[in-house]
Amino acid sequence: MRKIFLIFILSFLLNLIWENLHSYLYTSYMGQKITEAILLRASFVDAWIITMVAIPFFYIAFFKKRTWLIIIIGVLISIFIELYAMNTGRWLYNGYMPIIPLLNIGITPTIQLGLLGYLSYIIVSKITNRPTS
Repeated sequence: MRKIFLIFILSFLLNLIWENLHSYLYTSYMGQKITEAILLRASFVDAWIITMVAIPFFYIAFFKKRTWLIIIIGVLISIFIELYAMNTGRWLYNGYMPIIPLLNIGITPTIQLGLLGYLSYIIVSKITNRPTS
């Protein structure tokens, strides 16, 4: 349970930093200005997603040996979220957002869950697997 709590807290903090840094690549969220409250909520949801993805990697042997799958799963979830958002106008990119050709979605949101999920998992694994004296 400690690992799950730590992965949530760490991924929330990392996502909050990420969301604030790349918020400048968007023009709006649901037609409104992007506020800190919106970024906090997005970070919370991202942390929840990462936590759900990470749980099997802590407890199931098959996944423990294939932690790189966190990156792939995270990117696939991000692609789905971005395609949905673009098709429904949930948020809009500005001209500075680097776009993935063919998919027409932003690079930074596409790599976010995979990269931060993997980083969070590795850090929490190292912290919680230290021998105690």
